[in-house]
Amino acid sequence: MITVSRILCPTDFSLASTHAIDLAAHMAQLYGSHIAALHVVPPAVTPYPGLPAIDPRAGQVDAVDLRRYCSETARAFSAAITAGTPVDVMVHVGEPARDILECAASLPADLIVMGTHGFSGFEHLLLGSVAEKVLRKAGCPVLTVPPRAHATSDLPFKRILCAVDFSECSMHALTFARSMAEEAHASLTVVHVLEWPWEEPPAPRLDALPVEQAFSLAMYRRERETDAIARLATLIPEGAGDRSARVCHGKPYEQILQVAGEEHSDVIVIGVRGRGAIDRAIFGSTANHVVRTATCPVLTLRK
Repeated sequence: MITVSRILCPTDFSLASTHAIDLAAHMAQLYGSHIAALHVVPPAVTPYPGLPAIDPRAGQVDAVDLRRYCSETARAFSAAITAGTPVDVMVHVGEPARDILECAASLPADLIVMGTHGFSGFEHLLLGSVAEKVLRKAGCPVLTVPPRAHATSDLPFKRILCAVDFSECSMHALTFARSMAEEAHASLTVVHVLEWPWEEPPAPRLDALPVEQAFSLAMYRRERETDAIARLATLIPEGAGDRSARVCHGKPYEQILQVAGEEHSDVIVIGVRGRGAIDRAIFGSTANHVVRTATCPVLTLRK
């Protein structure tokens, strides 16, 4: 059973944030959650290592500005408030990524929902590199939302896609995806991608290989596919309602995005391995590519 009691939704008042706010409100309605609406104001003057200390008063934001930021934040979430969702408005002065992560830990948040500014990479995510840092370091699930202009999905969610590789973190992602599907009365497609050491397509020409190698390769491929289908069948049993499973061949992120397009998915759910200094390398593969280029929201979860 998934519990989402508190959702943290950072905003920078941009159009990109608006779509994320709408999605945070939708998730709050599904799970009966409180929303923590956060706006982080970078200090007017940022100290740099090695330079002389700066007068602390130089970077202060006065009370009038803070009240204005509070009003703007509340206004951005007015639709959710009107719909009856409890919204706590917070304005911090500090470093955005650090404050978002600290706020998520202290609440604690069960989910972070944040928008992306662009369509071509982490450099265009909310508040520059903020989203990338949050995705790598957050202890709770993070739902990244593309700008409405680039989005191919809509609310409420009707089609959910969950990518699994049978690892512990992907099983955790599947549990969340099932919960979302039940709460939203949505369909759920589970996809597993068999990755090979060559680019597909095109598939290697077996007739160009020695007969024994071609036979062994074909048998190995068939065995892995049969095993994956059997394992998926245990996750999506017969009579499970609007649930289906797919096995694809190729690069995982390419196949996940292709299936999302074919299925017109409203959200992609994916597990992420790792934490700490090597997260960039681990997160930087499948999940990174999916988050960067998906035209629907992407929910990433660690276990």
